[in-house]
Amino acid sequence: MHIQEVLRERILVLDGAMGTMIQAYGFEEEDFQGERFRQHSCPLKGNNDLLSITQPQAIREIHEKYLEAGADILETNTFSSTSIGMADYEMEDLVYELNFASAKIAKEAAEAFTLKDPSKPRFVAGSIGPTNKTASMSPDVNDPGYRAIDFDALVQAYREQAIGLLEGGVDIFLVETIFDTLNAKAAIYAIDSLLEERGLEIPIMISGTITDASGRTLSGQTVEAFAISLSHASILSMGLNCALGADQLYGYVQRLSDFCPHFISAHPNAGLPNAFGAYDQTADEMRDLIEPYLKDSLVNIIGGCCGTTPEHIRQIALLAEKYSPRKFKSNV
Repeated sequence: MHIQEVLRERILVLDGAMGTMIQAYGFEEEDFQGERFRQHSCPLKGNNDLLSITQPQAIREIHEKYLEAGADILETNTFSSTSIGMADYEMEDLVYELNFASAKIAKEAAEAFTLKDPSKPRFVAGSIGPTNKTASMSPDVNDPGYRAIDFDALVQAYREQAIGLLEGGVDIFLVETIFDTLNAKAAIYAIDSLLEERGLEIPIMISGTITDASGRTLSGQTVEAFAISLSHASILSMGLNCALGADQLYGYVQRLSDFCPHFISAHPNAGLPNAFGAYDQTADEMRDLIEPYLKDSLVNIIGGCCGTTPEHIRQIALLAEKYSPRKFKSNV
């Protein structure tokens, strides 16, 4: 069954935070290295995407916990798996392998759960993060015209990532945590070009991030401007994630839902981080803050970002069963 059909029938649940779950394992440098990268040229601790190669069983376990909690869509462990992101660890040449391995792990887990209950198909979304560089703004306050990266370089980096995800078996591409729409345009162009070359049709989800109470992305766009900037693309859904908790994000998702002709997604953080960078919002607290999204028919896809765990997703999934999805506004 195609995801578009399922989305018209019910609200789908996206999984929760990968990083939060990885932290619970307490992996040290040697765990990130595995045997293969024991002599690597620089430290690897913190390169969570690498764990798909060096600790694949842990990544599989995390996916399975989210599936058991009721997630319909798994995100691959590839948020930083571009040559741009991997440059910090001198691992640019591993991009294809990282994405292929991560997609394969998630796909195998999803297929196993779909086989157990074919009435609840599980999907894999290839997670494509924003990179740590922006094409719209200068990182140097003394040189506002300078750019650390250009559009063509972003396209090439995203294309490399998309090939690995595609060949690893993803059902959807998820361009997420977008703070610069120009970066997102590069990702969409890279994906569209690749799919056209191969004669394939795979849905694309778009998810931006509102950075603070200004209600704008880091590159300065309002929710409406963000949606219009990407209106040329043929996408499955548009949504918002990260940066804010469910209570702070609600109003922006409402505006997007009123304005946008696509399916709508939201995966907020478990509140805001405390002084130590941890998230204190419980699963019950987050569930109660998520309920208005469902009660007011704002979303088709709901999940969790930073700080969320399988228990958060379990509570959200139980809640989602009680509500109907937002009606698809094909006439907007």
